[in-house]
Amino acid sequence: MSIIKEFKEFAIKGNMMDLAIGVIIGGAFGKIIDSLVKDIVMPVISWILGGDVDYSNWFLVLGDNPNNLTSLKAAQDAGLNIFAYGNFLTILINFLLLAWVVFLLVKVMNRIRKQEAAAAPEPEATPEDVQLLREIRDELKKQG
Repeated sequence: MSIIKEFKEFAIKGNMMDLAIGVIIGGAFGKIIDSLVKDIVMPVISWILGGDVDYSNWFLVLGDNPNNLTSLKAAQDAGLNIFAYGNFLTILINFLLLAWVVFLLVKVMNRIRKQEAAAAPEPEATPEDVQLLREIRDELKKQG
């Protein structure tokens, strides 16, 4: 079997297509969560804290700040030693929300699977006389 045929068989029959679909949907889902954090959650948190929505400018200057720079970009351009924690907080909140949403999604999917499993009819047991006849048939095939 040629390598191209093997790859074709792997790509079509394996879980590669499922994985590709999962990655694509995951990327789109990530954009939805980013928007949820940026456009909905962070403004609410900002309103509660009474501050600005843009946390990316939250930073501390470690050491001297001779020009009293107040923006992150200006401090970075000046080469100051800074502890930029605002962007990290945004990404951390984003991760926690994503993890929470995925947890809820898995929980809902598990509940749906349990309901489907409970609703699926049990296969009927084979009656004893039919089972006995099948065993006799199999024994006769072995002998003859």
